[in-house]
Amino acid sequence: MDNSTLPAVAEELLREIKKAFQESSHGTDTFSSRLKFIFGPSAVPALDLVDQRSVTCVRSPSGRTLYQVLGSSGKLYTCYSSCHFCTCPAFGFSVLQKSESLLCKHILAVYLSQAVGACQELAVSEEQLTNILLAEEEEEG
Repeated sequence: MDNSTLPAVAEELLREIKKAFQESSHGTDTFSSRLKFIFGPSAVPALDLVDQRSVTCVRSPSGRTLYQVLGSSGKLYTCYSSCHFCTCPAFGFSVLQKSESLLCKHILAVYLSQAVGACQELAVSEEQLTNILLAEEEEEG
């Protein structure tokens, strides 16, 4: 998991969660206070998204990946863990404009799902992946 845009303390916590889960299959309960401290109000909703298995890794034959997260509102958001970006309004406002948060609940859910192995997997063709990306661009434009 390469979260090079996150502060070292956040990266270390995600590594610890992954290691603990691999060794004992414990959930993220033991880490919830640290998650709340580092990620603020995004932590609890992100944990809920992980529990609901709302994160899907969309992978094409060439290995290109993106993540789709079904938000609590029922809307599907596209997240790019490689560049630490989410298409939700909260990411644009709280993270990019105001710098109030490290990330939104959707991208945190992606990182947590990766750490505990809770991502759904969806294999798509290159054309299908392109269509997903184009649909996002049209929505934003």
